[in-house]
Amino acid sequence: MPSYYAFSILLSAFLLFQIQPMIGKIILPWFGGTPTVWSTVLLFFQVLLTAGYAYAYWLLGRVRGRWQGTVHLGLLALSLALLLATALLWRSPLTPPASWRPLDGDFPVWDIFRVLAVSVGIPYFLLATNSTLMQAWFSRDHAQQTPYRLYALSNAGSLVALVSYPLIFEPLLTLRTQAYLWTAGYTLFVAVAAYLAWRITAGRAVAEQPGTPESQLGAEKRSRLGVYALWLGLAACATTLLMAVTNQVTQEVAVIPFLWVLPLTVYLLTFILAFAGGRWYSRRPYLAAFFILSLISLWMLVKNPPFSISAQLIVYTLLLFSACMLCHNELFRLRPSPRGLSSFYLMVALGGALGGIFVTLAAPLLFTTGFWELQWGLVACGILLTLVLQADSAPVVRKRGVKASVRHAAPRRFKPAVFASAAAVFVLGLLIVLIMRAISTDTLVATRNFYGVLRVWEINTAQPELLAYQLTHGRTAHGFQFAANEIRKVPTAYYSEPSGVGLAIANHPARPGPLRVGALGLGIGIIASYGQPGDVYRFYEINPDIIRIAQGEDGRFSFLRDSDADIQIVPGDARVSLEREWAAGGSQRFDLLVLDTFSGDTIPLHLLTQEAFAIYQQHLNPGGVIAINVSNRIFDLSQAVYRLADEFQLGAALIEHPGDRLQSYDSLWMLLSREPAFLQLPAIASRSTPRPASQAAARLWTDDYSNLLQIIR
Repeated sequence: MPSYYAFSILLSAFLLFQIQPMIGKIILPWFGGTPTVWSTVLLFFQVLLTAGYAYAYWLLGRVRGRWQGTVHLGLLALSLALLLATALLWRSPLTPPASWRPLDGDFPVWDIFRVLAVSVGIPYFLLATNSTLMQAWFSRDHAQQTPYRLYALSNAGSLVALVSYPLIFEPLLTLRTQAYLWTAGYTLFVAVAAYLAWRITAGRAVAEQPGTPESQLGAEKRSRLGVYALWLGLAACATTLLMAVTNQVTQEVAVIPFLWVLPLTVYLLTFILAFAGGRWYSRRPYLAAFFILSLISLWMLVKNPPFSISAQLIVYTLLLFSACMLCHNELFRLRPSPRGLSSFYLMVALGGALGGIFVTLAAPLLFTTGFWELQWGLVACGILLTLVLQADSAPVVRKRGVKASVRHAAPRRFKPAVFASAAAVFVLGLLIVLIMRAISTDTLVATRNFYGVLRVWEINTAQPELLAYQLTHGRTAHGFQFAANEIRKVPTAYYSEPSGVGLAIANHPARPGPLRVGALGLGIGIIASYGQPGDVYRFYEINPDIIRIAQGEDGRFSFLRDSDADIQIVPGDARVSLEREWAAGGSQRFDLLVLDTFSGDTIPLHLLTQEAFAIYQQHLNPGGVIAINVSNRIFDLSQAVYRLADEFQLGAALIEHPGDRLQSYDSLWMLLSREPAFLQLPAIASRSTPRPASQAAARLWTDDYSNLLQIIR
């Protein structure tokens, strides 16, 4: 019988963490492809995990004997019925139809919660209850064996799920196939869990009767409130750093499942090592590593040029590992007896949810000019660990928790290690304040919303005649405009006259007549500088703060105001807007469609799929041209675009322009057209780079399949 418990816990843990990157990838394009989407997904699952542990706590503590199994059997049956119903009503069991996609939204956290709740809410809730319930039932059925080994098994199943998704499931299977396989696995889980619940109902396993006197329970709770606070705080710190490091890494590299999975894998690995008995843990070396890596992470914030991507990944991964080893091993030291494990898991889950709430909901309100939750999360973690270090006697900590730590922090009782830790926390906090002040001093405009942090800076300050204002999104520059009136209208950055888009506009067959130009992505509106009387430039932009900045509300950018063209701006997701425009009134009949959403670190993959290109074709005039900015330091997007061009029988020209660092950036554009004559024009052909003959054909990207790892540089 122990094998049934073990298999149930292993399978539920695998499904629990397999669904997270899968559903995250499904809904990521619906909400702009930003790192915050994944943070919100993590928050949803943390909240649901807490709800699952709370249910297990209630069931084990308040429901008598056989009724525990009966209640759980009913919920298992309900979840399976709902999952099968969605499989029949939707195109896959886990993917809501397109009508669920939002058109726009400044802060779509609740939209994400709604989609996740409908698609995977109840199944995930029951998976979240399983580990606690099975460990409790196992400990009552096998009183001489410790259930904490099952907890390690649960974490091992989670780890296998996380590692296997980006390496096996994502590159080999479509999302629809993944969803059906997951549903099959969930059905098997329901069968095993239902059998074990039935044993409780039938009286074939011992279900402990609730009945501890309320007065005794109250006394126990009062004596352990300090320990509860430590459980809560340590879990909250670990989750805060998990989500903040994930945000930081995905901002610097890309929003892809592999980079979601890496920090989460580190987080789980530390749980496994901690609850395997603490053999891998020595507090002071990990504490020293934590503070040293924290200081290095601050250096990375201000270093220019920045650290290499690989160096950043290594530092952030090691930082998260050291922090989580500290938090999770201290949790293990404070673990209760098996009788109290439901309370323990509930507090750990609640702490995780509080950490997620801080990063996803509170931090954007507290830090309105940048992502500072990682840095202040490090300070909070350092303070808590310093208190734990001071209360070094394990029995004291177990009995009195935070109160004992604070009481033992009297100066006369400070140990050298505690002085060192407290000093390190002070230095860390002071450096963060100084860095925040320095960045705010150099920044003209700073704003943060769901889609990231935007800043406006002055550049070329040493050359007053070339003084310019630059917009950055994170660390990615999105264009600049000269301040001097005589050169204010000059197209710059990726959009200079020798660039691919500059050549496409200047040599378009519809010239010298008026052009209808559509642009996915606004930036600061640089291409509007090419507008002539009679032209229409229609921009699609999801980020409301970019629209505000580009329209010149702060007085720095004027490309849109200065343009001779008719400027139109459509807020919201570009693809959803184009789909609705086609359904409502037909084609926009663009002569040129510019895709300029891929130069940053967040790649909206739903704009580079077969279905997306079918929509673009609907909105093009005969002879229309698609210009795609594939300038990206991480991914070779040309591979995916060439494959799409082949699929739609479009000619393709790759235009590379080395920037001069004064007016233009290095840029890489692809021009697609059905008209061979356009691509054979001397101005285009002479600048075109031949398609590499040795380039392996990338698999066609669809709404059901995409894989950024196959095109990484």
